[in-house]
Order: sequence, then structure tokens, then C-alpha cells
Amino acid sequence: MYSPSESTNSSTVTEFGSRTYLYEVVGLRQNGPIRQSGTVLLTVPYNRMKQEMQRIARMGGKIVSIKPLSSSAANGSVAQTEPTKSENTTKPIQSENTTKPMTQAKPKKAKDNIPVNTYRPKNPFIGKCISNEQLVQEGGIGNCRHLKFDLSGGDLRYLEGQSIGIIPEGTDKKGKPYKLRLYSIASTRHGDDLDDKTVSLCVRQLQYKHPETGETVNGVCSTFLCNLNPGDDVKITGPAGKEMLLPSDPNANIIMMATGTGIAPFRAFLWRMFKEQQRKLKISGKGKLSHI
Repeated sequence: MYSPSESTNSSTVTEFGSRTYLYEVVGLRQNGPIRQSGTVLLTVPYNRMKQEMQRIARMGGKIVSIKPLSSSAANGSVAQTEPTKSENTTKPIQSENTTKPMTQAKPKKAKDNIPVNTYRPKNPFIGKCISNEQLVQEGGIGNCRHLKFDLSGGDLRYLEGQSIGIIPEGTDKKGKPYKLRLYSIASTRHGDDLDDKTVSLCVRQLQYKHPETGETVNGVCSTFLCNLNPGDDVKITGPAGKEMLLPSDPNANIIMMATGTGIAPFRAFLWRMFKEQQRKLKISGKGKLSHI
């Protein structure tokens, strides 16, 4: 606890030393580092001012004001404390009737008519490769292909922004069949031919150097896809994904950022927004406009 007696017992040796001052201090620690006092009034001799300032600072106090005292006032002065306004006043209790209810998140609207997992790994759809085109020009680096698969005879429907799973042929080192890999769809829901019978992918063959042997390692599924020939069967699952879809608002702003084959879903977006719009209306035999 702060003791003001140490500051009032010093003898005065000069005219200035006989003067005393009234310190108004707040925030002094009392009985430990947590509890703090209210306002404290201290009488301090002139020749002890520097020491008392240091002492107050060590105890976490703050000097609010310093006022000179006459000798008569100083003789009868002792350290006084008075509670601060914050200690005398209590916060009014808020009425239960005025308490605002906790804000709750609005439930997300159900996303209807979004096809998901029509075909699963245990019962995949067997599609056929229609075309496998090289996208890298001669002399370019890497092997990047545009593949189109025939979906006729099945119920595989999808939306722009979804993915399909591809199950490559063969087994892993443990003799188990390879697991599926997901690939973003690069065509619109109507397919590249706009006949609702195809789905397209944009695939780059994965190749890297083995960290220990230095040998070139080819990705299992990407190599399988890049080596497909027209007419080959392909095990397809899905579609998958509900989040990365085009907004229903046709006037919404859309920002697309991607690198490499990550542009595959954006190809579908752009075709849906622009290329299909050019063919949305056609002239019928009688010169009337009709939707397709």
C-alpha cells in the first residue's frame, strides 16, 4: 500500500525546501497489482518531488494535477482518498423488455434442380471418347488436351461449374483399382455441340521428376485421359459440386481468376454467357423468333 509518510518526514534546508505541494493522483495500486485506488491527494515537500514522481510511476499511478500549498495547509494535510465517479456509480440494469434478441444467420436458400452424384464409383456411367485434341502448339511445353465424351444413353446431366469423376483403368501398387479423380467440366450443360449429349474436359498431363531416382513420373489419371483414342470407353461419376455455379442473376458481376487448366470451368461460363446467347434465338420457317 502506498505510504505518504515517507514523503512528509524530510527536513527542509532551503527556502524552496520548506514549500509543499498537493499532488492529485489516480490509479495507485492498493493491496496487489489488480485493484487500483480512486483519487489520492498527497502533500509532497519540494525537495522530495522527483523521488515521489518516480515512486508514483512505479506504483502505476498517474499525476492529474500539482498545486502549491501554504505552510499552514501543509501542516494539517494528510494523504486523502476519495472514490472516483466510476466507483460511486453503478450502471443501470437494462430492462428485459428492451433486450434485443441475438442476431441469427439467415438460412441459405435450398439449391434445387442441381444434379449431384447421379453416378457413383460403384456404378459409374460408361461413356465413350469422341475426340482428343492437342491444345499445345508444336514446340510448346507440356501435353494439354481437350477431350469430348459421349453421354447418350445415360442420365448424366450437369451445370457449368461442376465436376465429373474419372476412374482410370488399372490397379495401384497394392493391386486395388485406381480411385476416381475429379476434373472441372469445360463445356456448358448443353455440351460443345449444343445437343445435350456430350461433356468436355481440359486436361494437362502431370509429369514430374522423382525426388530420389530422378526418373520422370507420369500422373495416373491425366496420362490415361491424354492417351485416349476416339471410341475408347471411360468410367464417369458425378456430377459433383454445388458452390462454384453461375449466379441466377443475369446482371451479376463475375470475376474469374485461374491459371493453366484451371480455366476449364470459366470456358463453360463464357460459352454459357456469350456464345450460347448468340444462338438462343433463331428464325423459324415463318419468320418468327423461337427459343432453342
